[in-house]
Amino acid sequence: MRAVSPGWEAGEVGEGLHWGPGGKEGEPRGWGHAGVQPGAVLQCGGLAQGEWGGGSLTVSPVPHPTGVCVAGYGCSDRNEILQLLPPPTLQAKETKGLCPERDFKVECGGFSNRPVYGLKHVPDTSLLVTSGPPDASLHVWQVSGEDSDVIKPVSAIPAENSTGQAWAKMATISTKAPWVLHGSRVDSVQITEVESQKNVYVAASRSSEELSGVAFLDCNTFLLCCAKGRLGLADVRQPQSPVEAAAVPLAPRGERWCMGVGPAPPGSDLSSRPVACLSSGGRLVLTDVRKTSEPLASAKCRVPSPGSGAEFLCVSWAPALEGCLAVSGFDGTVQVYDTQGWDRSGREAEPLFVHKGHAFGGPGGSAGPPLVTAHTWHPQKPRALLSAASDGSLHIWDWVQPCGSCGHHSDGCTPRGVLAFHHVRLSGAVASATGSRSVEAARW
Repeated sequence: MRAVSPGWEAGEVGEGLHWGPGGKEGEPRGWGHAGVQPGAVLQCGGLAQGEWGGGSLTVSPVPHPTGVCVAGYGCSDRNEILQLLPPPTLQAKETKGLCPERDFKVECGGFSNRPVYGLKHVPDTSLLVTSGPPDASLHVWQVSGEDSDVIKPVSAIPAENSTGQAWAKMATISTKAPWVLHGSRVDSVQITEVESQKNVYVAASRSSEELSGVAFLDCNTFLLCCAKGRLGLADVRQPQSPVEAAAVPLAPRGERWCMGVGPAPPGSDLSSRPVACLSSGGRLVLTDVRKTSEPLASAKCRVPSPGSGAEFLCVSWAPALEGCLAVSGFDGTVQVYDTQGWDRSGREAEPLFVHKGHAFGGPGGSAGPPLVTAHTWHPQKPRALLSAASDGSLHIWDWVQPCGSCGHHSDGCTPRGVLAFHHVRLSGAVASATGSRSVEAARW
């Protein structure tokens, strides 16, 4: 496989992976990292979920509804935001095998004067929203059309009394209007209309707990996850009701937590959506948005102990494989699990598949083996995922299921290989390239 450096003079990359804007289904996620290690963030067009650290990957309106954007999260005042177009094999409806052309094409780009720790696409628009230190403010970007190759800043969304706070966690939706849900602590959560910057909702809470993630469930409700392992459900229609966060059931204390919200199971009520909570110790707790205080299942992931990548923790549900989820942020792998059949015992679970590509194909260096910083699922290819690592590598990969049509059985699962590969080489970095913070998926 061939590693390609973008034609841009690279900066350092930040938080998240996201499939670019395009269709109405697109709701970004991203890839990020809150530490000092330089890296990249991803967002991709055509996907429906995802997020990773340090920078962002996203796609603007292009003929093919699939794209990826990458951004930097270094200390430099020139952190790149790039839009990449995946190779033809990722744009085809069916992937029959490896394709000779497996490199991403740089479509357009721009520069941020601050690190990009979070990146979200605003559905039904060509706008991106970024967050990052030194405060909890947001920045809005316009992805240019076919007549320009520039991603340009449009506006900033300030956050009151945010100096010294952690960077804001974000989620976007466009059901009623283009909204962004954002905040760094429970008591700073608010919903802002992106274009008018009007406050639609401000949380009523006295809790100053740090947030690790936020997610819209629909246009009226959203879910919060605190870094210490607490979940809170809020209703936009009841702004005076305090946001109460309850501890993740069966969760050990002293660990850092993140969450992933999955799609409703086929034939079930839309309000019945699974929630996976992942700890820095590798503990997975499954619950339901209707009653987050009651555990449905618990298991221990087969990850290094103690967890070494708490800032890059990422868990996401497969949009088209019921009960399947992926975890990353502990080492150079992405692990896929089938949660069907899990109980509350908390026993170690066997991965359905482990992607180890990042551990082998990057440039050598003294920084040690690369760490996966973000991943997300392809919305149309059930077993295809996109992942990024701290060495600047970006992979889209899947695995073959030769054991029948069950789609979940672990026996006989074999890797098909890396469907697409890219290496982001950043200026200002040490000898090697930096990685990505988060991964998201959305349609441009």
